[in-house]
Amino acid sequence: MKYRALLAVTVGMLALAPLALAQVPGGAGAGYVPHLGDIMGATQLRHIKLSFAGKLRNWALAAYELDQIKTSFQDAATLYPGIPITDMTIVADPVQRLSSAIEAKDGPKFDRAFAALTDACNACHRAIDRGFIVVQVPAASPFSNQSFAPGSK
Repeated sequence: MKYRALLAVTVGMLALAPLALAQVPGGAGAGYVPHLGDIMGATQLRHIKLSFAGKLRNWALAAYELDQIKTSFQDAATLYPGIPITDMTIVADPVQRLSSAIEAKDGPKFDRAFAALTDACNACHRAIDRGFIVVQVPAASPFSNQSFAPGSK
């Protein structure tokens, strides 16, 4: 089990590395455009973190992760204007509902909106002939080195 968690974290770090390099102005990543799969891989990791932040009602972390997911969706639409669902409208409603639930600190509303976001991700995958990529509500966290419980300020 520990090896699984280590493998998941390693894969996650590798997925995020191209995005980090792309952010370095004038650095090695200047001009680098991350692959759509890399953006979506990072988004999937954020989806996991958002899930656990919401389950433990860590609203500050949930808001942060949702903002990161929105940025990833914007990056995908900007960098890949040819994808069939360029503006990601299919996820807009669930993202707005999640934002409202987080702002209201409403756990049950968050849970419903998170399930809707997960469903929207899968609908988007099906719409672009990637229905074999099925996202689900995570059952376990690969991030054994992060606490998702609300921390002290």
